[in-house]
Amino acid sequence: MINRSQSKARALAREQIPLWKVFGVLFVAAALSLLAGLTHAQEDTTVSHGLSQFGELKYAPDFPYLDYVNPDAPKGGEYSTWAFGTFDSMNPYITKGNAAGSSSIFIESLMTGTADEPDSVYGLIAETIEYPADRAWAIFTLRPEARFSDGTPVTAEDVVFTHYVFLEKGIPSYRAIVEEQIASVEALDDRRVKFTFVEPSEDNTNLLLAAGTPVLSKAQFETRDFAESTLDPIMGTGPYVLESMDVGKKIVYVYNPDYWGEDLPINIGTNNFERIRFEYYADPTAAFEGFKAGEYLFRTENSSQAWAQNYAFPAVENGYVVKEELPDGNIGSAQGFFFNLQREKFSDPRVREAIGMAFNFEWSNKTLFFGLYSRVDSFFKNSALEAQGMIPDDERAILEPLAADLPEEVFTESVYSPPVSGNNQTDRSVIRAAGKLLDEAGWTIQDGVRKNAAGEQLTIEFLNYSPLFDRIINPYLENLERLGIEATNNRVDSAQYTERSRAREFDIMISTYGNSITPGLGLRQTYGSENANVPSRNRAGLANPAIDALVERIIASKTRDELNLNTRALDRALRALHIWVPQWFKDVHTVAYWDVFDYPDPALSPFALGVAGWWWWDAEKAAKLEAEGAL
Repeated sequence: MINRSQSKARALAREQIPLWKVFGVLFVAAALSLLAGLTHAQEDTTVSHGLSQFGELKYAPDFPYLDYVNPDAPKGGEYSTWAFGTFDSMNPYITKGNAAGSSSIFIESLMTGTADEPDSVYGLIAETIEYPADRAWAIFTLRPEARFSDGTPVTAEDVVFTHYVFLEKGIPSYRAIVEEQIASVEALDDRRVKFTFVEPSEDNTNLLLAAGTPVLSKAQFETRDFAESTLDPIMGTGPYVLESMDVGKKIVYVYNPDYWGEDLPINIGTNNFERIRFEYYADPTAAFEGFKAGEYLFRTENSSQAWAQNYAFPAVENGYVVKEELPDGNIGSAQGFFFNLQREKFSDPRVREAIGMAFNFEWSNKTLFFGLYSRVDSFFKNSALEAQGMIPDDERAILEPLAADLPEEVFTESVYSPPVSGNNQTDRSVIRAAGKLLDEAGWTIQDGVRKNAAGEQLTIEFLNYSPLFDRIINPYLENLERLGIEATNNRVDSAQYTERSRAREFDIMISTYGNSITPGLGLRQTYGSENANVPSRNRAGLANPAIDALVERIIASKTRDELNLNTRALDRALRALHIWVPQWFKDVHTVAYWDVFDYPDPALSPFALGVAGWWWWDAEKAAKLEAEGAL
């Protein structure tokens, strides 16, 4: 437990002085500081503390704190959890090296989102954004108090540097999006930076893209190459700095007592832990044993088998460990086995559909998952973005002009969902139907195996990184063999998995397309043809003109209803293309933790669990466990 004397003094001041006076002074000061900038503005420009893709912002300029946090949450303690694999880099913005999954913790952006609004951002490093009616440009005014962790001020030149170094040396898929939307970035003075867009726009898409720009220190890279993988962390403005690391095994971040943004309304009640620690394990079984032993204290359980069977150890039985299901209102993750569409043998969607039919989810859920999951058959499951049933007229009007690049069944059949199989591992009727599809696609049984007209055998390698998937993949292989397909499960370490997936050296891989409930420019990275042949989130290597056109329609959506409709059309088209074998999802967070944490009551944020964000360390609970020898 720490003593943040400055924080306590400020908290006491907030208790003794009426909030309207505190924030009145702050925003008068902010208005005065902006006066010089506003004199440059045209009469038809908007100056705002936040941005919403659609409609109005939830939080007014003088909001005291976010609705889902505890503004009086105590500070201190440690949040500890586990990570899979290893790491050899602290730069998450390049393709070289295997970056620690938490290595972006140092970096803040100009504006940031909240966990209770899916389509809004509010000022963080930037206190305001100014833009004209045609949204041809945007000017961000930086907060005068914004500082990097070494105490140096953030300037507009740092923003300019970050933009251009990302364009020159950053992840290719990010570069592709930014180059198409942003024409230039320039510093108007120390605190004002202007983004000029390639074209004016009727919506806020480009503004939101610019607002999400992370900010690095230009000075740090005067003697360091941004493109080189290194274990030296990137210096940022965030609330945590690196305390220590055991390379590839453990990494610990500590709260920066001089963090410049501690008292911003958007940060009140957040960043409550003194330390954040990640323990790395090469084996999930070893990770679970580490949790039981108290090597780390918080665990999100992704294994249904473990959730159902492995939590009967003494610490759970005597109440030291809490096992809990918490509501998850977020979009269902599109988790599945993804095809490498660059492989010729997968060029026919009938082949992909047939291979997908061999995966018996119902048997897996009953036998392996203890009935805990539902089938995820949509790329936008559990949301208003999910296509349903036969194509309605409004979706037909969108998709018919694109029919040349879409399967006919988009218009003639109900939106694709995998067939429901029986409770036996092999559903013979489904396997027969899959075999018929393969026959129609030219892959017939010859000498007991599937071959094409050229005599080439149909073989499949599943690229796998976790032993937990072995029990799921191996029965799947048996069903594929019944179809005459030679299928293998190749489990590699996490570094090899990352390297091979980036290079698209696989037949089928396991991945998750983490779509947003407010999809936008990021769809180009996940589904756009321009990212089909470069390391990107387009894992399958999809390149389809109809999908590209649908992505652009979504990006150009002007209302929430229009966005939902366009995304349902995209979902219908993607599902008909069979780029994946959909797996499963659940609408709750299954978590287990040693009883030293607490979170806001009565409800968590609908769109994020937020453990490291707005949970906190309960010193009284921790003392009790220590007194009883549990920790």
